[in-house]
Amino acid sequence: MGARNRSRNAAAGQIRTGSHVIPYLVLAIAVVYFLMPVWWLVVASTKSNSGLFLGSAGPMWFDRKFALWNNLKQLSTYQNGIYWRWIFNSFFYALVGGVGATIISVMAGYGFAKYKFKGRDVYFNIVLGALMIPATALVIPTFILMSNVGMTNTVWAVLLPSLLSPFGTYLMRIYCMSSLPDEMMEAARVDGAGELRTFLQISLPIMTPAITTVFLLSVVGCWNNFFLPQVVLSDPKLFPITVGLTQWQARSSAGSGAEQIWNLVTCGAFVSIVPLVISFLLLQRYWVGGLAAGSVKA
Repeated sequence: MGARNRSRNAAAGQIRTGSHVIPYLVLAIAVVYFLMPVWWLVVASTKSNSGLFLGSAGPMWFDRKFALWNNLKQLSTYQNGIYWRWIFNSFFYALVGGVGATIISVMAGYGFAKYKFKGRDVYFNIVLGALMIPATALVIPTFILMSNVGMTNTVWAVLLPSLLSPFGTYLMRIYCMSSLPDEMMEAARVDGAGELRTFLQISLPIMTPAITTVFLLSVVGCWNNFFLPQVVLSDPKLFPITVGLTQWQARSSAGSGAEQIWNLVTCGAFVSIVPLVISFLLLQRYWVGGLAAGSVKA
């Protein structure tokens, strides 16, 4: 009996060990899968045109000739430095669109969560329905609307659609319902606080993690926006970095007689992700906390 029990315990221990190893193995594969393109981009940004295609170290390692600084210098001079204009445009679209989308999402989510009015559930279901519609499916209708009011090829054609964030509204409503007790708000009203003061001094500080999360998601969405500005903009000076780099990539792919600027495309793509990485690292504890609270308490 003792030997049989020991064999059973050993088998159970092996099963538990295997069950612990499998999740770590899956996570390791996922990390490699997601980091390999980033690593390739880092390596490619340090190579010249010839190094990208004829380098002796292969695509996943640095070439003997470290050309990052030369690539950055070319970025600043090519087409009169229009790359940095595209970077500025992306910052402008992301910041203004992110702030606007966050404000609207906070106010809408707070209203849906804490105020009772006729048709509240119907309106919120419409917002949820908007989550099911791909953003690309709305680009052509948006272009037609902007064209009818004469807003194509303007910054408003990019900014106005970016102000609507159904997911941000949904997240703020869930967070407000779980983190803002009705009793606390009633106590504030009994003490003489108006609705605006209750919102600004009591509710808003508690909503900070969710607000940061919505802001970051909105900024990233605006920064990565590609199809909409490609359709509604025609002036290169208004392009965000996504559309601008695509134009360069198309120029390099035009044929054997085309200008080869692959080194500028890869280096420009690498520089364009640096602000997002920095913002996520600096605000990580806020947006992770906001997502966790919203998902767990929902």
